[in-house]
Amino acid sequence: MMPGPSQPPEEAVDVLIVGGSLIGLCTALLLRLHGIDCLTVERHPTTAIRPRAGHFQLRTVEILRSAGVEERVRSASQERYHPGGGINNVESLAGREIASYFADLNAGVEQFSPTVRLFVDQDALEPILRARAEELGAELRYRVECVSLAQDAAGVTAALRDLETGQQTAVRARYVVAADGNRSSIRERLGIAMHGHGLLSRSVTIYFRSEVPLAPLLAGRDQGVNYVTNSVLRGFFRLDRSGDRGFLVVNLVGDTARPEIVAAYPDAPWANVAEGINEQRALELLRAAIGVPEIPVVVEDIATWRAVADNAERYSAGRVFLAGDAAHTVPPNGGFGGNTGVQDAHNLAWKLALVLRGTAGAELLDTYDAERRPVGELTVEQAYARYVTRVAPYLGTEGMQPLVDDFSMEIGYRYNSAAVVLEPGWEPRVHEHPGESKGRPGSRAPHVFLTRDGERLSALDLFGSRFVLLAGAGATAWHEATRRAAERLRAPLDAHRVGGGVVLDPDGAFLDAYGISAAGAVLVRPDGFVAWRATDGAGASEAAMGEVLASLLHVSRRSSGRDSR
Repeated sequence: MMPGPSQPPEEAVDVLIVGGSLIGLCTALLLRLHGIDCLTVERHPTTAIRPRAGHFQLRTVEILRSAGVEERVRSASQERYHPGGGINNVESLAGREIASYFADLNAGVEQFSPTVRLFVDQDALEPILRARAEELGAELRYRVECVSLAQDAAGVTAALRDLETGQQTAVRARYVVAADGNRSSIRERLGIAMHGHGLLSRSVTIYFRSEVPLAPLLAGRDQGVNYVTNSVLRGFFRLDRSGDRGFLVVNLVGDTARPEIVAAYPDAPWANVAEGINEQRALELLRAAIGVPEIPVVVEDIATWRAVADNAERYSAGRVFLAGDAAHTVPPNGGFGGNTGVQDAHNLAWKLALVLRGTAGAELLDTYDAERRPVGELTVEQAYARYVTRVAPYLGTEGMQPLVDDFSMEIGYRYNSAAVVLEPGWEPRVHEHPGESKGRPGSRAPHVFLTRDGERLSALDLFGSRFVLLAGAGATAWHEATRRAAERLRAPLDAHRVGGGVVLDPDGAFLDAYGISAAGAVLVRPDGFVAWRATDGAGASEAAMGEVLASLLHVSRRSSGRDSR
């Protein structure tokens, strides 16, 4: 049917991304790295204007590295924060230290990653992501909201409204990514429920500057994050490099350490910090957290928000996928929120790309929920556990998950889905310490330093847009069989015999790190997760690798997949 005079023609796009903050920008950037046409719409006028999501973990920085922005992000981090630092808990900035969670945020990271953990604020990071996405050809529209979605067997029709002009347009997309935040209107329209611990606190963030130096209060303990625990409040500071500007998050007010008070007020009024917050109250909280009465500080802004620990009951509905806070909401303790969302985008982008190109069957997209929802569940529980132990012990530890170490959380989460060929006898689990995974299918491929054409690089630098076979120097049979099978299935593949070709292993670390012999091989997915492994040369054949690739791509061995969803 031809469009009528009041019906503008539909725009067509492969992927529509609703939400242009951190996760939406990452999704656009990663899709463009795969050459996928996408449109991102964001109802706000620009990127973030206040610091948020400032602790970026190893896996996230590795993803930023693969996207070509690691150095830009590191530079932005160092402009505002010292490159080291840790996380502690104090009575106040002027008071005694109660606990140290990390003396040095990057202690021991070099054995597991070519990157480091970073503190960088969202208002500094998002412009970098936006610039890179636009360099790659992404289209971003601000002050535009999605007002409706309608799915059918072939795609999704979205109604978009320009918030400046009120004009409404229609976009026809093959798929939609909902990155529209913790109050996702798309999630609500799809009827997807959230489950977990629910609302923990109506919290506030107080942005401020001090008119006197705060650095002397931090002498010898200049941390990236300073938790504050006293009889007035519980929360944490993030201070910039000068120490005189930053923000204070307040989750609780009052002396929640006294059991008789907690018992007397079952409705937990101390968790409703946002009620009645104003500049004078913010100053009182700031001064109590600094620990110097009447210190001259200026409140620049106050943001109210809800600390919630919930996970969506499913991460997709038809052709629509939830990512970031739309899929999982966590308190900030542990710094998991933004990081987990970036990892959602990374998991989804390569799958959408292969399906849209017809290389993989549409069933591959089902593995997004199968892989990311268990990780989201783990993350919600671990953020909640850190919230309880660091901020709100009055909630009690009954039923709380034991704390999982940060290396396992950041680079040890595992995938157990039809996009992985799990080894016989292996009991699926959601996390495993990266020092123990040894290239086991479902785990993030280990970091080891290699050389290519004389240039030193991490094994992780070989991954990104294609499947990668890493074979031992003596694994000629696996190398040739995989190349032939991939060619027949039109699967994008790079194949290397490490130590037997262009890629060399000068430290002799590769075979042990990946748990194979010189005749063995591993197949790594475009997102850097191990899809399949043969510890030796037994069974190497084109037929065997054809079965493996067809299974991973959800296609017939004789033909490539098609977007039939």
